[in-house]
Amino acid sequence: SYFGDKSSCVENANTLNLTSSSSVRGLNSTCIGKTPLSSGRSGCRSHTPLMGYSATSSSAVSAHTVASVIVAVVEGRGLARGEVGMASIDLKNPELILSQFADNTTYAKVITKLKILTPLEIIMSNTACDAGSTTKLFNLIMEHFKNVTFTTVQRKYFNETKGLEYIEQLCASEFSTIFMEVQSKYYCLAAAAALLKYVEFIQNIVYAPKSLKVRFQGSEKTAMIDASSAQNLELVINNRDSRNGHTLLGVLNYTKTPGGSRRLRSNILEPLVDVETINTRLDCVQELLQDEELFFGLQAVISKFLDTEQLLSVLIQIPKQDTVKAAESKITNLIYLKHTLELVEPLKAALRNCNAQLLKAYYNSLEDTRFGIILEKITAVINDDTRYTKGCLSMRTQKCYAVKPNISEFLDIARRTYTEIVDDIAGMITQLAEKYSLPMKTSFSSARGFFIQMNADCSTLPNGQLPSEFTKVTRMKNTYSFTSADLIKMNERCQESLREIYHMTYIIVCKLLNEIYEHIHCLYKLSDIVSMLDMLLSFAHACTLSDYVRPEFTDTLAIKQGWHPILEKIAMEKPVSNNTYLTEGNNFVIITGPNMSGKSTYLKQIALCQIMAQIGSYVPAEYCSFRIAEQIFTRIGMDDDIETNASTFMKEMKEVTYIIQNANDKSLIIIDELGRGTSAEEGIGICYAACEYLLNLKAFTLFATHFLELCHIDALYPNVENYHFEVQHVRSSAGNKEKIAYTYTLSKGYTEEKNYGLKAAEVSSLPSSIILDAKEITNHIAKQILHRQKSTPEIMKQRAAYQLAMRLVQTARNSRLDPDSLRVYLKALKKKYEASCPTPVTNDEK
Repeated sequence: SYFGDKSSCVENANTLNLTSSSSVRGLNSTCIGKTPLSSGRSGCRSHTPLMGYSATSSSAVSAHTVASVIVAVVEGRGLARGEVGMASIDLKNPELILSQFADNTTYAKVITKLKILTPLEIIMSNTACDAGSTTKLFNLIMEHFKNVTFTTVQRKYFNETKGLEYIEQLCASEFSTIFMEVQSKYYCLAAAAALLKYVEFIQNIVYAPKSLKVRFQGSEKTAMIDASSAQNLELVINNRDSRNGHTLLGVLNYTKTPGGSRRLRSNILEPLVDVETINTRLDCVQELLQDEELFFGLQAVISKFLDTEQLLSVLIQIPKQDTVKAAESKITNLIYLKHTLELVEPLKAALRNCNAQLLKAYYNSLEDTRFGIILEKITAVINDDTRYTKGCLSMRTQKCYAVKPNISEFLDIARRTYTEIVDDIAGMITQLAEKYSLPMKTSFSSARGFFIQMNADCSTLPNGQLPSEFTKVTRMKNTYSFTSADLIKMNERCQESLREIYHMTYIIVCKLLNEIYEHIHCLYKLSDIVSMLDMLLSFAHACTLSDYVRPEFTDTLAIKQGWHPILEKIAMEKPVSNNTYLTEGNNFVIITGPNMSGKSTYLKQIALCQIMAQIGSYVPAEYCSFRIAEQIFTRIGMDDDIETNASTFMKEMKEVTYIIQNANDKSLIIIDELGRGTSAEEGIGICYAACEYLLNLKAFTLFATHFLELCHIDALYPNVENYHFEVQHVRSSAGNKEKIAYTYTLSKGYTEEKNYGLKAAEVSSLPSSIILDAKEITNHIAKQILHRQKSTPEIMKQRAAYQLAMRLVQTARNSRLDPDSLRVYLKALKKKYEASCPTPVTNDEK
């Protein structure tokens, strides 16, 4: 057992035989000496451990400043290739997450999951990374995570039997149902074995038995948003400035705790797909918006919580060596634990009279008697008035006097000694102030200990100098900081006394922690409740700042007067709003319009609204209904990529290939221009072919293009709708020049605008001679190649019949109208059908 007494934990490092591709962090110099780095490193590149896909927003920086997740990835071999197991643990959050799924040859799921985790380090088996025989998965991960440290571990440590043993030893009893889920999931168990062995070795810690939260996370319960879509939509990081808060996370992030911020971020990147769960969240947000007292009461309590997950992580780690730092850390964390548990009652009080199902469930969870048991055990040993405070000296005092008197006689003596030394220091500084008649006062910093500070003008000092017995003098404006030889000696005595206090307190704290380990699982529940409530409060807060509306979930994507949430934050006023309507029968929308008319903004707006709805937030619109999207794909932007040697066109093709390979009937696909990086004829050909492929799916697709030829695809496919952004022509008062005024309003049909590229060029400072030539050449080409395709009466009739059938199916599925209203609606449908038919309708058809 690795988790018995401490002597058995510190195994000989040579038995692990890790092969690492990077500098091993977290080990002291003696351990590095022991690490047998084998010669198999050539297959890996050495990297500085920076964050990879840094998905951090300025508003969440505190929660995500440093990557702290270590991930182990293993893939099946032979016939099982494509079956991938993953295990990840956050060093700041004691939760082991296991995943296993079948992936296709693009490994889209693996890359997406890794990008969401933003790992500090990725562990793979040496057989996947050996020079000359590296696997495709390894190469892809290397390509996507250039700044992440790679470590290879011998294949024998990816052992599923050992993985199951580890989980049995470490998994908290509350989460023991995990055994049922993972018993036959060999690859994620193998990854867990290698990961836990590696963390124990590298971090020099072990986790206390029965203390970890272990969770199996398939890829079915959340929608998949690939990394480039997350980047295109600016979900968590702004493309122009990574410190800028103009992202979806920035719009919704009013969280008060690091756990809430982390949860919001992971929800945005992996929205829910279960309507019941989403509606449960929306019920909570609705109640928070309607009940002001509940909103402010909860917010006041939640904001007092510290990082519960990190606290829990440190509490259940057992250091392999007892150092002063480890002792001090454990005492601090016990004070934090006391502070956290004292907030359970106020949190219960805030939730007492709520009605939402989820809030009631949280209230019942907080009724758990274990919170009281742990607090009782702590208050039996720790002083009642010991609490979390800001400031290093006050926190040091809290730690010194944390344990009640009369529990340890030696501790009481050490504390008296410490008090006397501190009093002596204060007395000595007072004497020095009197001796030199200077306004000296005692100050403290964690780096210097006690030192002397003084506010005085240089001219008031004798000869403009401090007396010679003072050393280490620093000056900031009129503030002097300094010390003396006697004070340095007394600081050393003070530190020595403090070390004794910490050591004795640590022994008492460890004994106390051993008693409360069996009850500690309730804190997982608490940290979950706090982070979820924090996120829901954040959603409610965002609603109060703008007119958001509660979304509905049907088989239709209908948004009435929706607007772009990030643009609203940037502009500080409500942007122009537009309608959106997609159904199974009209699932493909082509959008045209001049440059800068608002096409890209509109497309992004729909994807952002869809994500907001699926995480349980209200949506920026007057009314909205969504169909659950299992995947969200975007193809936006016109960049080339030097790193992967891809031209603009190749990048477009790669992105469209990815969409075509992975899209299904429940996808939302957004394509903002395609085929622009090649000749017009080929571009139109590729667009047409891609559209025809996507038209065979029931996915909702929005396609913006400048190729007006594409608009005529609606003559062949009745499920295509054309929309365009309107512009107005304004003559300038100064002369005869015509200007374009953008309305940013979406209308039915395709754009009637001609040569809008030339008009945009006129606004720029391109010479007029070039523009005149361009107009002439354009007109000449247009006459030669533009052959409009007309719709025949037969096609129009078929289209009208299709539209009517789709509306009737939809009405049958979703209608909540009473019989009279339904009759009126059906009559209107009939009239619309008759109007759409170019030929008279016979009685039989009626």
